[in-house]
Amino acid sequence: MRIRPVQPGDRAEWLRMLRALYDGTVEADHAEDVDGFLAARPAGRPHTQAVFVCEREDGALCGLLELSLRNYAEGCEGETPYVESWFVDADVRGRGIGALLMRAADAWARERGYTEIASDTLLDNHASERAHLAVGFEEVERTIHFRKSLAP
Repeated sequence: MRIRPVQPGDRAEWLRMLRALYDGTVEADHAEDVDGFLAARPAGRPHTQAVFVCEREDGALCGLLELSLRNYAEGCEGETPYVESWFVDADVRGRGIGALLMRAADAWARERGYTEIASDTLLDNHASERAHLAVGFEEVERTIHFRKSLAP
């Protein structure tokens, strides 16, 4: 297995992994961002700056990491590379693929002069929390987000 930057031919697999990561989403939820990145036309902010994938022996993909730049990240100073999506197929988890993807993101950030990288996970996603801690992240804050409808 090898880690490499995403390529245009990876579109279908990239979308498959995003749908698997973000349960309940469909291809259309991600296609504009994916297509914008592949065409070097970022769709929105924060927009994706780098995408790394893990390629299986047969050429299919089994992992991905999307990295953006954010003006603010909890516990960080200034513009910060931010892990927006980090996913490894279930059949190959526990083999260090997530760590290899994160190493590629770390190298990308260091090459551009950044001294820290940020990420997040849901409060109840304990597997993701363990994965983040295993690759060197430290918890800096916990939050609960609220919504209030203004409809009559």
